[in-house]
Amino acid sequence: MEKKVIDYTKINGWGVDHDPENEPTYPIKKYTGDDHQRKNWSRPPLQKTTVEILKSTERPYNTAVFGSVYPPKGLSGAIRRLAFKYSENMYRHWLPLLLADRIDVIEGLFGDIFHGRIPRLLHERGWGALWKFRPDLLIRKIIVRLLVLAAVVFLIIYLCREND
Repeated sequence: MEKKVIDYTKINGWGVDHDPENEPTYPIKKYTGDDHQRKNWSRPPLQKTTVEILKSTERPYNTAVFGSVYPPKGLSGAIRRLAFKYSENMYRHWLPLLLADRIDVIEGLFGDIFHGRIPRLLHERGWGALWKFRPDLLIRKIIVRLLVLAAVVFLIIYLCREND
C-alpha cells in the first residue's frame, strides 16, 4: 500500500493543542509533557486486506485495523456498495445501510434453509426471553403486528376491488 503524504496544516483548526503554553485543560490536567510528543507518532502498519472492504468517501485509505472478514455479497452487498458511494453525512448513505441490514437477515434465513438448517426464529428474536420475563410486552407486540398485517391485507383487498 502506498503511503500518501497529507499536509495537515491546510486543515482548519489542525494542531490547536500543539502549543504546550496554550493548554486549555491546564488547571485540571496533570501535565506530563507526553501529550505534546504526538508529532513524533508514526502510523502503525496497515492490516492486509483479503476481502472487499467498503470504506468511507472521507478516507483516502483503509483504517489501520478493521474487523470485517465478511465481505458484502448478494442484494444486501450491492445496496451497501451503493451506500458507500455517498458521504457519511447524507441519508443516501445511512438509509440504504439500514435497508441492507434488513435484507441481509432475510438472505441469512434463506442461506440457513439452503444449507439444511431450520432457523429458530422465535428464539433468535428473543421471544422466549420475552415470554419468560415480560409476557405482557410480547402479547402487545404480537397484537400490534397482527393489526398492522390486517390493515395491510385490508388495504390491498380494498384497492384490488376498487380497480375492478
